[in-house]
Amino acid sequence: MKDRYSIGVGLLFLVLVAIASIHTLSGGGGEDTLGLDRQPARWPLPEFAVPAAAGSLEGDANVAQDDCESAAVPCPGADHRHPACRITTPGAIRVCDLFDRPLVISFWFTKGGDCAAQQDVVDAVYQRYRGRVNFLSLDVRDGRETVRELIRQHGWKLPVGYDRDGAVAGLYRVGGCPTFAYVYPGGTLESASIGDLTAAQLSSRVRGLLDATRAAAAS
Repeated sequence: MKDRYSIGVGLLFLVLVAIASIHTLSGGGGEDTLGLDRQPARWPLPEFAVPAAAGSLEGDANVAQDDCESAAVPCPGADHRHPACRITTPGAIRVCDLFDRPLVISFWFTKGGDCAAQQDVVDAVYQRYRGRVNFLSLDVRDGRETVRELIRQHGWKLPVGYDRDGAVAGLYRVGGCPTFAYVYPGGTLESASIGDLTAAQLSSRVRGLLDATRAAAAS
């Protein structure tokens, strides 16, 4: 029941993000909801850069892509923004820097739902698999001080990014809290899930990602 409540609230909360984004963002996942609908095999994840939540860098996410034609998402225009994975701004987390290993991205928020406790699970699994698997916890549209205080209170060690305006969540078609993306090295999607997981369940998903990575490398 809790999972259904979180998912339902998340869909209501983020539907405005999705509607606002749907006419301008058409990243490879189409209009499907990540974790609920089937995604294209080995979907190339759109690039983004976000402020580290605990840091001093302010601003919205950068979702400008390196390859405008293939990504089909906003590219640098009149504002001459640098593509997300080419910026060198101190305090920014670039998702491309995490593509050197298998990667788990956890999208979450507290407004309208409460997924902060789930990040305790994510952090515990991160500490178990760090060095073999990269992790990114990505907060969507909460108050910055709220996120900073949660990091302090919970003592999270994993990287936590801040998606202030929900641009990354819209780009990835996030529709519930939490949503997980499991990513092959190089930045293509292996699978996704939505809803709370126990440490054992998330560890199982991580082991599955590692197995799939080894199988893909051997093929």
